[in-house]
Amino acid sequence: MVFLVVLSLVLVVGAGCSKEADNAQKTSGNTGDQDYVVQLGYYNCDHMVGACIAKDAGIFDELGLKVNVIGNAKVPTAMAAGQMDVGYIGTRGLATAFDKGAPILAVANNHVGGSTYLVASNKIKTARDLVGKKVALGNDAEKNNPKWVQLAKQLGIPAETSAYQNFEMDDKDAYLAMKTGNLDGYFCCDPWASMAVYEKTGHVLGTWTTLPDGSWGTCCVYSMNKNFVKEHPELAKKMLLAHTRAVEYTYLHPVKAARIFAKNYQVPEEVALMTIYMKTVGEGRTLTWKIDPNCFKNYFENAKKMKVEDFMEIGSCDRWLDTTLLDQSGADDFDNFIKTKVDPIFPVGMSYQDWKMKALEIDGK
Repeated sequence: MVFLVVLSLVLVVGAGCSKEADNAQKTSGNTGDQDYVVQLGYYNCDHMVGACIAKDAGIFDELGLKVNVIGNAKVPTAMAAGQMDVGYIGTRGLATAFDKGAPILAVANNHVGGSTYLVASNKIKTARDLVGKKVALGNDAEKNNPKWVQLAKQLGIPAETSAYQNFEMDDKDAYLAMKTGNLDGYFCCDPWASMAVYEKTGHVLGTWTTLPDGSWGTCCVYSMNKNFVKEHPELAKKMLLAHTRAVEYTYLHPVKAARIFAKNYQVPEEVALMTIYMKTVGEGRTLTWKIDPNCFKNYFENAKKMKVEDFMEIGSCDRWLDTTLLDQSGADDFDNFIKTKVDPIFPVGMSYQDWKMKALEIDGK
């Protein structure tokens, strides 16, 4: 613990020299925000595709924003060091970073509940067959991942990673390891479940979506550095508006969104389409900017009820949930957007083939 505190101080102090120079730029940027380049980070998870879409669909340009988009970014660490302004981040990661003193707030939602998938090679027929096999669940998943703990319980298999030959690797590497016969299964975000199905190299054994009571929890949020919000409030509002428009674009122009997804995630366009279908229709309207505090509260309470170790000391989410900017940004109301613009075209329950046909009519082949 002492080491972590010292390391945090070193990161902040070590950034001091560059920070003073940056401050001069930021101060002048207050009178001319058009010269400020916003640093935006995201992880290579399908839920966070809004970062790529806002950039490649021209949404940032339309709003007059200059943005440096950084994939696979270590968002909380970079924010703590003053090197990142905005970031897509897992909810637990944000809560933990906040408790360690990072100047970070959740200013909009990004993805409710799931979805996270347990994928296995074709030689694995049931979840029980994975016990003792080579899997990528992440280090100490039973201590830090309530999604895994809940799904393992539902499937009737041990949540303890000691019951498996467990490895830590990112989702893409896990997929490639399974494809080449070096791994039997993995727990992942899309597109790496859809990729296994598409290439017929594996299949989905189980999906984590909602909490045990059927309500939505939370997966990841759109976060901002508190210092960025304070020093550049108008830019912050525009960035938040860009996030909401990227989500809207994904719902209304899924083919174009899939092309952007495929390019940035380096997967076939069909896999990108499969992924976007699941996030916007197949599993419900899981991509969202709407903050429902109950989703966050229920998620953390469920983790504590399951005795997931890393969640036991996490405090109230009210400390870092802040809808002020969202209310001021000019963003559409999410529920009204879905009701008036999405439901008439892409209703929940629509089959993948019907959805794809309609999407191609809108965006062209």
